[in-house]
Amino acid sequence: MKASRLLIPGVCASLLLLTACFQGEQSSVEIDPPENAEAVNDTASNEQTEADGAETDEENMEEEANETIARQLFLIDANGMVASQMIELPLLESREVATQVLEYLVVDGPVMDVLPNGFRAVLPAGTEILGLNLLEDGTMVVDLSEEFEDYAAEDEVKILEAVTHTLTQFESVDRVQLWVNGHQLDEMPVNGTPIGKGYSEADGINVMQNDTIDFINSEAVTMYYPASDHENRYYIPVTQYVGVGEDEEMFEAIVTSLMDGPGFMANVTHVFNEEAMLVSEPALSEGVLELTFNEEILKDAEEAVIADDVMETIVRTLTIQDEIDAVEIKVENKDVIANESGEPYSEPVSADFFVPSEKL
Repeated sequence: MKASRLLIPGVCASLLLLTACFQGEQSSVEIDPPENAEAVNDTASNEQTEADGAETDEENMEEEANETIARQLFLIDANGMVASQMIELPLLESREVATQVLEYLVVDGPVMDVLPNGFRAVLPAGTEILGLNLLEDGTMVVDLSEEFEDYAAEDEVKILEAVTHTLTQFESVDRVQLWVNGHQLDEMPVNGTPIGKGYSEADGINVMQNDTIDFINSEAVTMYYPASDHENRYYIPVTQYVGVGEDEEMFEAIVTSLMDGPGFMANVTHVFNEEAMLVSEPALSEGVLELTFNEEILKDAEEAVIADDVMETIVRTLTIQDEIDAVEIKVENKDVIANESGEPYSEPVSADFFVPSEKL
């Protein structure tokens, strides 16, 4: 269980949502001057020093105000799919970050100045974040203003998915529970989607419907597929069902399904060569999943280069599984493989290599 706690920014009490707020105290200590110190009465010099100090302080404040950091926001793309975008946001204290990313999901909010082409925000215009509280079990309680209830019915699940995945990018958050004006929601206000116990990544995202699937012998797995809008390259997470067996069999099924692609979804890019295949069963050891492919997995077999899209697709998909922390890809007849920049993959690759995670 993750133990990180988040204090609610700017608020010190709100029903059961709020944790204690603390205010630091400042103290000053007078220090006697050295015995041989000379008094200085040069007013002009003092004024100049103060002016220089004020100018320096102003420059430092301006520099701090201009500092940014890339964070993941889950938005809706031109095809109606929920997908993440790495967007530069103002750098804030860690306890304010969760509020910030949610504010950047609001239509007509601050995200409008940095919204990528083809994407739209997910929370209704005017929605305010009234409070946040991270519980011990990893549930993030999100209290929203009543403007949240004004959205199109077809966007209901997308809103749930976007808010949930935007917050669960933080290691300490496992589940999201929505409140409106201090009252917990048991179901979504427009289309009635049940959310009494909260919403998590296990509920899926962009869930692929398939009437022919054998649900008894299958498991829902979220896979990442590359997509692009002009020069903007991003990844669409799609939850689909794969056949399950023992752990190793499940991992093999995930890889095989990933290489087959998402079927009818024409808006994603298929990055695997048709002849690419696993040449041995996946092997899991201490959180590292070892996969061995034939040479067809490579973009350049002579230089042993694997396409960046292929590596990221595999790693991001497999590391969602609880048992897998990193992936080590091997290719038969190759001692080491490299990325498209020629840098060798000398260590197993984790999702942090592509999307750094952080704690609140």
